[in-house]
Formats: sequence, C-alpha cells, structure tokens
Amino acid sequence: MESETELKQNILSAILIAVYSRTGIAKVPVSISARHLHLCRNDLEAHFGKGHELHPFKELIQPGIFAAEEKVNLVGPKGRIDNVRVLGPLRAQTQVEISMTDAFKLGIKPEMRLSGDLASSPGIRLETKYRLLDIPSGVIVAQRHLHMTDEEAEAFGLSNGDIVRLKKAGPREIIFGLFVVRAGQGHRLEAHIDTDEANAAAINDGDLLEILR
Repeated sequence: MESETELKQNILSAILIAVYSRTGIAKVPVSISARHLHLCRNDLEAHFGKGHELHPFKELIQPGIFAAEEKVNLVGPKGRIDNVRVLGPLRAQTQVEISMTDAFKLGIKPEMRLSGDLASSPGIRLETKYRLLDIPSGVIVAQRHLHMTDEEAEAFGLSNGDIVRLKKAGPREIIFGLFVVRAGQGHRLEAHIDTDEANAAAINDGDLLEILR
C-alpha cells in the first residue's frame, strides 16, 4: 500500500507530466537539503552502541530514505555544528553533507560532489555524548541533482546523467546550472539544493522549478 508521501508525490508527478505534454513547460518540485550525515554500521555502533538501529523520525520523498532521531555534532578545526541529523538507512561509508557556509564555520574545504563520490574528500570529527570519532574522509558539498524515475525521465525527454538548468521565477529569479539528472527506480521526482542555494533565491520546500534545456 502506498504511503501518504508516495501518494502525494505520484499525484504531483502525474500532474506535472500532463502539463508538460500540453504546454512543453517542464516543472519539478524542489527540496532543500539541510546539513546531514549518513553513517556506516561501524560508526553507528561506535557512537550509539553495539547492535544499535536507527530510529525513524520522518519519511523523506526518496524511496526508503528517512530522517532518524539520532543526531551527531560536527567538530572542525575552527568551529562546530551541533545536532546534525542522521539519515537512514545505513551506508557502506559514512558521508557528511554540508553547505559552503557550514564549511567556512567548521574550517574545512570540501569539494562539490555527487553522493557517494568520496575519494580524497576531507574528514571531520564526529561527536556524541558517548564518543569522539575522527573520520579520515567523507565530507562533501552536494552537487545539485534532480531525482526522477525512468518513466518520469522518459516523459520529460531526459536520461540518467543528463545535465540541465533549473529556473526559479519570482522577485529573486535565478537560473541554477549543472543539475545532474539521477534517474532510476530508486528515485522519485525531486530536485535537491542546499540551504545556501535556497536562501540566495528565496526558495521554499515544494516550490516548482522549470527545467531549461
């Protein structure tokens, strides 16, 4: 049975595809990705105890992804950011996603990468009340990306790996370039930007951005 989140997203997807087929104007919903981290099994248990499992707090739009109750502090050479939420499920490698503003506060210099591209990325100290743990790598600023199913990609005339621009109309109109299309059955229609990008264009969760070819 579909969850409420899935049902709402499927209805919105059908409407947006229908509008595109009639008008040629393709719009997609955007979500603002605040700082967060994904933990591997070893790092989860190091911070929260042997056999610990993440406790879901909120279902997110992408299939199987959820915000967890668990939070971790980030400690860098110049500053710290407390209570950064963990997202589930667990990953093969711990990954920390922050904005450039966060990076300045922490005193580190991560590169813009797609999720999972962690080679030669900087590390950071993770802190909970149970333990301090230095991870040698895994911190990135997430590259803008656009999730969609294979069916949605076909309907919009796009393919996995395509690069598009997205336009936000309004008093702070802006065009974001270099959005990477991530299409497949593990995805659902949703553009992801970080808090710096959202603030620059006065974007709210759920706003619709127009795809520019």
